[in-house]
Amino acid sequence: MNYYLLIPFLPLAAFLINILFGKSLLKENAHWVAILAVAGSWVISVATLIDVTGGKTLNQDLYTWVSSGGFKASVGFLIDPLTAVMLIVVTTCSTLIHIYSTGYMHGDNGYYRFFSYLSLFTFCMLMLVMANNFLQLYFGWEGVGLCSYFLIGYYFNKKSASDAGKKAFIVNRFGDFGFGIGIFMIFLTFGNIYYEPVFSQAGAFATKTVNFLGYDVHLMTLIALLLFCGSIGKSAQMPLHVWLPDAMEGPTPVSALIHAATMVTAGVFLVARCSPIFSLSETALMVVALTGAITSLFAATIGLVQNDLKRIIAYSTVSQLGYMFLACGVGAYTAGVFHLYTHAFFKALLFLCAGSVMHAMSGELDIQKMGGLKKHMPVTYATMLIASFSIAGVPGLAGFFSKDEILWLAYSGPSPVGKFVWLIGTFVAFLTAFYSFRLIFLTFHGTFRGTHEQEHHLHESPKSMTIPLMLLCIGAIASGWVGIPPLLHGGAHFTEFMKPVLGHPEGHGTHAEEWMVMAISVAVGLSGIGLAWFMYVKRRDIPVKLAEQFSGFHKILFNKYYVDELYSLIIVRPTIWIAKNVLIGVTDARIIEAIVNGVPAAIGGFSRQLRKVQTGFLHHYAIIMAAGALIIMGLMLMRSW
Repeated sequence: MNYYLLIPFLPLAAFLINILFGKSLLKENAHWVAILAVAGSWVISVATLIDVTGGKTLNQDLYTWVSSGGFKASVGFLIDPLTAVMLIVVTTCSTLIHIYSTGYMHGDNGYYRFFSYLSLFTFCMLMLVMANNFLQLYFGWEGVGLCSYFLIGYYFNKKSASDAGKKAFIVNRFGDFGFGIGIFMIFLTFGNIYYEPVFSQAGAFATKTVNFLGYDVHLMTLIALLLFCGSIGKSAQMPLHVWLPDAMEGPTPVSALIHAATMVTAGVFLVARCSPIFSLSETALMVVALTGAITSLFAATIGLVQNDLKRIIAYSTVSQLGYMFLACGVGAYTAGVFHLYTHAFFKALLFLCAGSVMHAMSGELDIQKMGGLKKHMPVTYATMLIASFSIAGVPGLAGFFSKDEILWLAYSGPSPVGKFVWLIGTFVAFLTAFYSFRLIFLTFHGTFRGTHEQEHHLHESPKSMTIPLMLLCIGAIASGWVGIPPLLHGGAHFTEFMKPVLGHPEGHGTHAEEWMVMAISVAVGLSGIGLAWFMYVKRRDIPVKLAEQFSGFHKILFNKYYVDELYSLIIVRPTIWIAKNVLIGVTDARIIEAIVNGVPAAIGGFSRQLRKVQTGFLHHYAIIMAAGALIIMGLMLMRSW
């Protein structure tokens, strides 16, 4: 199985070739290197999945990376069912997005640079999911964060894009600080940072407490919550969710790759990978479940009234990530990873369809200025419609199976907050269906509301963009079929495949209850679609009247609960004030500048005074020499006396 080494290193090689030779040699052909490399990684990932399905696992170090005293870390790889699923998600979506980008980014001045960044991002994400120790995981974790900064701020001459890149990078530092401390705690507790020994010994510390900031704290709870800090940042959960909607400033393929299919799911992967630690703390699991449920509801309500095409999908991403954490928090790690897997396909498809619409609308993003696009863009409309049906949980599509699994295990599982988060999740399913089809009806149905010039420009995207849409559409439909539950006479193959790594809690309800949960889930989804049709196709005056009647509430939702403004008030502005008035005004201007400029000035002043001794007159020098001789003689006489 050593061929698995090529999975991360092919994209790394593509990055090096493009960044070194793309501008001078490859130019408009730079995409070929990147596409061939990531396609090669996909082929090997499929072979790896087949090997893992056959019962093989691999845990092997490539070389020692750090060795200092009792601390050792290597570049190593753990290939198991969880890794195999993540490899398929990352390489499949990355390959299709690379192909899509050839049409979307055609003619861009930084063409080679864009594909260099995509390749580097893919390498870092693959190193993250394949790691067999926490230090390599952290390397990949920070690597995808750096690439996110590069890609979000790709149009660096555009202030909003450069600001969004900095915002993503800085906000993630808050979560990653806690994550880093969590890794330190793991080493101090276990004397090791490799997954296998840490997870196998975790049970021995199940009742151990530690003094933290003056309080006795359950050790496993502390470690789990510190690790979860990283997940909150990377997966854009409250209160660190604010960076992801702004990240839509990057090119649309970036949104699809980083903020739907891969990077933002790293937090869910971390919780699933560390399930032996999280499972030892009921408190930590409750925090994960409640954070996910509240975030999913919070983001879904914001998505109801937004008009920016990509931001609606971005808030949908935040909400669906909350669903995944909800699942992990009730102990249903497999269900969370299952939703991660299905979500990657329909969410990447939604983003790429949004890019296709933007391509036809000359960059326009306001859905209030669209309408009637389905006759001009039949492929984009059909694929985006299927993706929306999938995220709404329509039976038979991928999103239905993974979402229903989460809701059932939340309802029937042993978690003390299970029924509560199930209620939230069910309501969020209604909201998701509503705002997803609000987007569909306002964008593709009715009459065109844009300019005459935009209408004249309307056309379907080229095949380099539509073919990846159709291929992702297959995933949006069929990826959930590997997890059809026994209730629907399925084999629950995904559950059985992941069981050796993540286990699987059994629901404690009856078949009748499971049918009830499923029926409610389907009913609320279809109700959301129906209500969206009624309000945005049949009676388009109703949304206007509601916005006027509940203008205060509408304004709060439209302005995203003013969280950005709150952060600006309590964090950004005080930080800038301190930087200007303390760091620059006092520390820099009065202390550092005083030292930097004062020392040379003092030396210069002393030199000017010393220079006066050099007069050029012989009798002055004779007097100085005589005075010096008298002083020396006087000192010698005093000493002898």
